[in-house]
Amino acid sequence: MNMDTFKTFLRRAACLALLACAGAQAAQVEDMAGRRVQVPDQVRRVLLGEGRLIYTLALLEGRQAFDRVAGWQGDFRGLDVQGYAAFSQAFPQAAQVPVVGGATPESFSVEKALSVRPDVAFMALSGGHGPGPGSEAVRQLEAAGVPVVFVDFSSRPLAHTVPSLRLMGRVLGRQARAEEYVRFYEEHVGRVRERVAQAAAKAGFKRPGVLIDMLAGLQDCCGSPGRGNFGEMVELAGGDNIGAGRIPGPVGKLNPEYILARDPQVYVATGVFAAGQGGVALGYQATPAQARESLREVARRPETRELTAVRQGRAHGLWHIFYDSPEHPVAVEALAKWLHPALFADIDPQRTREELYRRFLPIPMRGTVFVDEAP
Repeated sequence: MNMDTFKTFLRRAACLALLACAGAQAAQVEDMAGRRVQVPDQVRRVLLGEGRLIYTLALLEGRQAFDRVAGWQGDFRGLDVQGYAAFSQAFPQAAQVPVVGGATPESFSVEKALSVRPDVAFMALSGGHGPGPGSEAVRQLEAAGVPVVFVDFSSRPLAHTVPSLRLMGRVLGRQARAEEYVRFYEEHVGRVRERVAQAAAKAGFKRPGVLIDMLAGLQDCCGSPGRGNFGEMVELAGGDNIGAGRIPGPVGKLNPEYILARDPQVYVATGVFAAGQGGVALGYQATPAQARESLREVARRPETRELTAVRQGRAHGLWHIFYDSPEHPVAVEALAKWLHPALFADIDPQRTREELYRRFLPIPMRGTVFVDEAP
């Protein structure tokens, strides 16, 4: 399609959008990028500019999780294969959802996005897998009359998850459901926050150094959170994220020399694939034995095997998708137990996960999403 034809396509799409919304009231919301956006009162078709936003949508929509999904970016299908399989088994219509791009912002197709006729598009503030704020794709969508709403569950998960949930609940007319999950979220995260704050006010409290080795064994050593992402969860749980002083943004890399010099007391590798695909086997299809054995192999790579944490048996595995999902209270509780076992002896992240799935998610709770090296 040449540029003139595409501009004509945009003008026609804008006219159709205006006609469709002419009889509907609009509400103004402020998204997580600080943008004021007019959204229709009745949203029937939703575009997910990052496919993994389906986790949040499912929390809000329940058994109607796919009823309003008009299209999505391809990162969920391509990068979170276990998650996609779990949702597809419960919702066969997932296979029929039009894909508007791959797993990168550059792969997003405005033409395909407009062809699914969305009433609203949800985008991730980080822009890691779809268009970010200020992008040409967002400008073209808005020029065609599609409201674009930015949310954030990954760059600043502890600061932005609750307002993002409320924002999506407002746009979708699911405010009551959003508030129900917010209460659950704040109960579990708040308990950890309060207990750490009380302990830190006493003499002798120490924050153990922590390396979060992101996608360990699947990429060069060593991906790490900086100021944000999993780093926020480590700080909340009473740890000292060794990436915070070296990585200014949410995610970056640490070199092995720096890691060895810091010699963290706790090692946590994140993983996302099932057994046989490398890295730490965690997710809906992973068994505890697979997770434990793969963690053992990953922790004993040349880059990390000499760390005090690994030599002393304080190596753990955490589902990588926690970084981009409002399910991360489970990760916060697991980290708290690993960092301060005595302080959080009564906390049970597995029980929290069971409650989360029973009350909020329309797919069965399966697999292994956190693991210790020791049996």
